[in-house]
Amino acid sequence: MRGEVLPDIDMEVTADDGTLLAGTLTLPAVPGPHPVPAVLLLHGSGPLDRDGNTPKIPMRLGPPLAGALAARGIATFRYDRRGVGAAPGDWRENGFTDNRRDAAAALRALAAHPAVRAGAVGVVGHSEGALHAMALGTRPDVRAVVLLAGYANLGEDALRWQARSHFQGLPAPARLLRRPLAALGERLLARIKRTRTDVARVAGLPVNARWMREQLAHDTRDDLAAVQAPVLAVTGAKDVQVDPADLAEIARLVPGGAETHRVPDLTHVLRRDPASRPTVRSYRRLLREPVDPGLLALVTGWLGARLDAAPAEETPAGKRTASS
Repeated sequence: MRGEVLPDIDMEVTADDGTLLAGTLTLPAVPGPHPVPAVLLLHGSGPLDRDGNTPKIPMRLGPPLAGALAARGIATFRYDRRGVGAAPGDWRENGFTDNRRDAAAALRALAAHPAVRAGAVGVVGHSEGALHAMALGTRPDVRAVVLLAGYANLGEDALRWQARSHFQGLPAPARLLRRPLAALGERLLARIKRTRTDVARVAGLPVNARWMREQLAHDTRDDLAAVQAPVLAVTGAKDVQVDPADLAEIARLVPGGAETHRVPDLTHVLRRDPASRPTVRSYRRLLREPVDPGLLALVTGWLGARLDAAPAEETPAGKRTASS
C-alpha cells in the first residue's frame, strides 16, 4: 500500500558501449501487480556513487529522495557513475557527453522495466545531473523534469560565475589577491582548453580534461528551449556554485514556462545554512544534517501530482506556469 517501501533491488543498465552500470531500483509497495510511476535520479559531477556520495563529500541524496518518492507511490532508479562503486572504468576518462549517454541508457532501461508504468517516467537531476535532465526532458516519453541547482547559460560562463562566487567567500586577506588569483584561473582555464586527451595534468594534478572541455562548451539554453515536459526548477538562495538568478531564465526558456523556487538559505548541497555568507567551506558541517525536508516535500508533491495523473495513452502536454 502507498507509504510503504519494498526492499531495494539491484539493477544493472547496459550502456551504449556495453558497459554495465550498477544501480538501485526502489519500488513502493502497492496492492496488486500494477505498474507504478518512476523517476531517474541523476547526481552532480565527479566520482559519485548511486547515492550521490564521494569520499570527501557525502551528499546522501539518493536514499532520502527514493524513500520520500516511494512513500508517494513513485519508484526511483539511481546508478553508480563509471569507475565508482560497482561500476567499472575510470571516471576521469568519461566526458560530459559520455555521462549524458549513460543517463539516456538508464532512462530507457527504467522505462522498460515491467514494474514501471508506461508513460509515467520523470527525471530528477542535481547540479550536473540537472543539465542532463534538461536534455532528457526534450524526449517525448519524459513526463516531468526536476532541476535542482541547474543553470541556464554557457558552461564557461557558469564556471566564471562560480569562480567569482567562491572568491567572495574567501577570507578578507585572500580577497586582496584578487588580480593574481584571477590571472592564475585564466591560465588554468586556457591550459584545459588546449588539452586533447581524456585526462591531463593541470597544475600538477590529473583532471578529467575532456569532461571539462565539453562542459565548458555546452549551452544548457538550447535544451531548455526544447523541453517538452513540465519543469520544476529549484535553486537555493545561498547556492555558491549556481546562480539563483538563472531561475528566471529557465522559466523564460522552457516552452510554456516552468515552476521555479528560489529557496531561502538553501545551499548547493541541499541543506539550509542561516549563516550570512555561505561558502564551500561550510559543506562539511552542513552535510552532517539531512537533506532539507521542505525540499523533499516540494519535489515529491510536484512529481506525484504530474506522474500519478499520466496514463500511458496520454501524450505529453499541459501548460506550465512560471513562479518566482
